[in-house]
Amino acid sequence: MRSTSVFRCQACGRETHKWYGRCPDCGEFNTMVEERTVPSGSSTRRGVPVGPGARPLRLHEVSSGDAARFRTGLGELDRVLGGGVVGGSLVLIGGDPGIGKSTLILQACHALAETAGPVLYVSGEESAAQVKLRADRLGLGAKELFILAETALEAIEAQAAVLAPRVVVVDSIQTVHLADLESAPGSVSQVRECGGRLMTLAKTRGTTVFLVGHVTKEGAIAGPRVLEHLVDTVLYFEGERHATYRILRAVKNRFGSTNEIGVFEMTGTGLREVANPSALFLAERPRGVPGSVIVAALEGTRPLLLELQALVTPAHFGTPRRTVLGAEYNRVCLLLAVLEKRAGFPLQSQDVFVNVAGGARCQEPAADLGIVVAAASSYAERPVAVDVVVIGEVGLTGEVRAVSGLEPRLAEAAGLGFAAAVVPRSNLVAGVRYPLDVKGVASVEEALGLLVG
Repeated sequence: MRSTSVFRCQACGRETHKWYGRCPDCGEFNTMVEERTVPSGSSTRRGVPVGPGARPLRLHEVSSGDAARFRTGLGELDRVLGGGVVGGSLVLIGGDPGIGKSTLILQACHALAETAGPVLYVSGEESAAQVKLRADRLGLGAKELFILAETALEAIEAQAAVLAPRVVVVDSIQTVHLADLESAPGSVSQVRECGGRLMTLAKTRGTTVFLVGHVTKEGAIAGPRVLEHLVDTVLYFEGERHATYRILRAVKNRFGSTNEIGVFEMTGTGLREVANPSALFLAERPRGVPGSVIVAALEGTRPLLLELQALVTPAHFGTPRRTVLGAEYNRVCLLLAVLEKRAGFPLQSQDVFVNVAGGARCQEPAADLGIVVAAASSYAERPVAVDVVVIGEVGLTGEVRAVSGLEPRLAEAAGLGFAAAVVPRSNLVAGVRYPLDVKGVASVEEALGLLVG
């Protein structure tokens, strides 16, 4: 059967049978790309082939089995993946340009090639010589690591069939293209179809496939959202360009938790795992300065001690400013309103700046009390004791609510030399011995009386 053509907007996905210079839906210019489609009567099929004997099974008849995992050689990456790489999985890694995605994946490929078997690294943006230069700088040279500088997906599939690798890495998915599609590499149709073909490769041969993806200026992975729905795991590699540390987060994981993070430090010889990220974030912490409070956050099963800083100054314009870095803006505004209403701090005439020191992010409710105390400390010009950690969620009526995972938070604080902690009273259990001096509070006023005076 003859194929027909449709035009799809690369920005919003709108399909039309007519080309427009400007998309009728989203209003973007020059985003309509022609795609060839096959009529429904065609014998062409996409996705994983289904055998003629396939039939629906009762749930108890399905064998779940155990997902076979193997280590990547990077403990922080294994933590985020849920304990290692699952055979036959499709993993998408995104991040800003120059953040270290290629360095991370090349180091993982080196370790996998030494332990798991052949690894095929497909470079669509760099030549094989450029990849070799980076490997030499990082001190990598596994014999079972193969480099292929190619962008045609048909050629990549052919080489994968000959080599039969355990792991395939495509860096990046936006550079790979299919000859059957007339659109340019990186377009919606190319990214979607190439992702589907690589998913079929992973599921039918049991090969683990890593896809490296570009991100847009908003921070989302470029290309259609269907790509994120297609893969098994979506990882984001993030960090400040001027800082040395990097954080790896999982926003989707079919084989593990999405709450874990991995912390790396960028050095001249590649990425180094950070075993104690709390010490890294507190390395330059000032002492005896108003507006600085230490909170114990929990990322998955990993406790992190972070420094929250607040600066409260008189507003010189009609509307006071609220600037937030590293925390959720709307939640900070809510907490400042609670501080003003329940504790009597006149913040309606004050500019308030809140920052999570070191460029880290802290958006969990357990840091609420720390934000309130930091703002009050800055306004009153009274520093909080340097050996105290603050934990607690704050409600609109000024109550301090219980948080989860109190024990690992306190253990992390005690391990770094903290002597006391202010926690929700409802979290305390009678007869339990804690690793440091714990004081329970039930309201914001009570916490401020203990910490600020």
